[in-house]
Amino acid sequence: MKAYTTDVALSDLDADLIAVGLYEGDELSEPLGSTAGAVDASGEFKSTVIIYPGKPERVVVIGLGKKEDFTAEKARVVGAVSQKALGQVKGEALAWMLPDSPVGIEPGRIAAALVEGAGLSAFEFDRYKSGSDGQEAPPSLKAVEINTDLDLADMVRVGEVVSNSGNRARYLQSLPANEATPEYLAGRAREIADAHEKVSVDVMDREQIIAAGMGGLEAVSKGGEHVEPRLITLKYNGGGEGETLGLIGKSVTFDTGGISIKPSAGMHEMKMDMSGGAAVLEAVDAIAELDIPIDIIAVLPSTENMPSGTALKPGDIITQLNGKTVEVTNTDAEGRLILADALVHCAREGADRMVDLATLTGAVLIGLGSTYAALISNDDDLAASVTAAGERTGELVWRLPLHEEYKNLTKGEITDLVNASAQRKAGTIYAGSF
Repeated sequence: MKAYTTDVALSDLDADLIAVGLYEGDELSEPLGSTAGAVDASGEFKSTVIIYPGKPERVVVIGLGKKEDFTAEKARVVGAVSQKALGQVKGEALAWMLPDSPVGIEPGRIAAALVEGAGLSAFEFDRYKSGSDGQEAPPSLKAVEINTDLDLADMVRVGEVVSNSGNRARYLQSLPANEATPEYLAGRAREIADAHEKVSVDVMDREQIIAAGMGGLEAVSKGGEHVEPRLITLKYNGGGEGETLGLIGKSVTFDTGGISIKPSAGMHEMKMDMSGGAAVLEAVDAIAELDIPIDIIAVLPSTENMPSGTALKPGDIITQLNGKTVEVTNTDAEGRLILADALVHCAREGADRMVDLATLTGAVLIGLGSTYAALISNDDDLAASVTAAGERTGELVWRLPLHEEYKNLTKGEITDLVNASAQRKAGTIYAGSF
């Protein structure tokens, strides 16, 4: 999907559908106001009416709600609504008349959010349906045009890149585990490095992982007899003058739970246990595409978690990369084992501050649902930055507490640590404390 800005009259816009936003209490300007059907247009948030003024051929009027309540997140939502309306008329090109921004919100943020919402809404995954020949389908939304007399090209470009990168991460998530293996993710990392001269990549195989002393990643991978683990490191040298940021993404390409096997219901969804890695990969690609002046070290510990005669067993003792010993009491608490090695590796590679992204524990869904992601941090400043970024982007986080009593639950009797507590207390916080 491509996005760009224009500055022309409404009648001169060349798109399959023109979107016009309407705040509560406002009226459509002419000639739209006198077009047949315009009387049904409403400022109610997310309401839609398609009218046919002649030139342009089709206009969708979308309710924006009260102007004082309009936000960038609501702009994303109505951007998605406009894409669905475009689908109704079987169009591929969408244009938005940029609405006036409420006081305190930059017009560029609204423009970028409209693009992002439309692009994300257009995501489809039908690669494996008959007639697709096993290929990714071309995007149903090919272009988004923001019509404004303001110089917002850079922000519209941000919306384009963020949307496309988000959809590529979703594509990786959607692939089956027999295709999206650790080596497949390594291949995607190599593609990103090949596309950007400021990005380099290093991929470690099983022998190198063992030689490096990554006991967590080695142990979890032992059950996968036919799928080899990978430790993927991407470095982006953007010329930043501040701290080097580490991004770590959990990349378990299929998680059965291992010997501590999961229930069969819903297990097919465990192909998505590499979602943290998908997000990190495509974030690096987006950052490089936008040429952001920051230095990043990204690490993806990637493996399957499978039961077999060679698999990690409850009661096994392993040694992590930092020398800590761990008694494995639950092989389905594997994410923390591979992330622990990845965090140490990332720090040794030069990261000053680190953020890891992981599908870590089902308990977090019980506690927070899908509205918020859990945030666990030992750095108040970094936690505040992540929280603020989430509010700006609509990716909300809720910080969970760290306390010495939680940390005590991770201590072992015969080892430094145990990877799961028999007390079933604070499961998500336990994982973060570990």
